[in-house]
Amino acid sequence: MTKATQQIVIVQGDITQLEVDAIVNAANEQLMPGGGVCGAIHRAAGASLWEECRQLKGCKTGEAKITKGYNLAAKWVIHTVGPVWEGGNDGEDELLASCYRRSLALAAKHQIKTIAFPAISAGVFGFPMAYASKIAIAEINKYLHSHNSPEQLIFVCFGQSAYDCYLKAMQEITES
Repeated sequence: MTKATQQIVIVQGDITQLEVDAIVNAANEQLMPGGGVCGAIHRAAGASLWEECRQLKGCKTGEAKITKGYNLAAKWVIHTVGPVWEGGNDGEDELLASCYRRSLALAAKHQIKTIAFPAISAGVFGFPMAYASKIAIAEINKYLHSHNSPEQLIFVCFGQSAYDCYLKAMQEITES
């Protein structure tokens, strides 16, 4: 097991309940409260999160922005906008990978030691979970091979099928 894979944890649960330095929000381009993970994060953080998000004036697909965590256990929320799945021929892979790279760059800038990611784009944006999980694990693994931080990275899966996809992706990436 490599040092990088020792830093990665895969769990099932509610990302809004984790006591980590930062959680990642699978956001929309307006950074508005929405459904799924995004809506849950906004509800748990409280109205102040939306107030700060409005000041950021949106976020482009593949990019990331950071706010305070407000009523969350996490000090920070990193908002990243994943691509909507259009069949795989519209640059979706690179945009999704960019979400992880940009989020980790913000984490490094803010000296974040523990960070939790949801399955970006694999909900209402339609990215196939098995494919999204492979991109996520590969991108994080690559990043951790050349960086000392974050100390712990958690993939938070909502449901058993997502959890199984992430475990399988982790096994495939670390065995190759």
